[in-house]
Amino acid sequence: MSDPQVDPAGNTQQFKAFARQQEAASAQEPPSRLPIYIGVGVALLVVIAVVAYLAIG
Repeated sequence: MSDPQVDPAGNTQQFKAFARQQEAASAQEPPSRLPIYIGVGVALLVVIAVVAYLAIG
């Protein structure tokens, strides 16, 4: 029985490519939170409008 020879250089190159991809992905800017703030603001306005409508009506 012969053991298959695994080229360690191939694995090292694959690992280095993987590491570079991870570094590039972590270097990107985080997504903007502006849509979340707008959504929360609109939801608050709706709640305030409903409470005011119920209080007046």
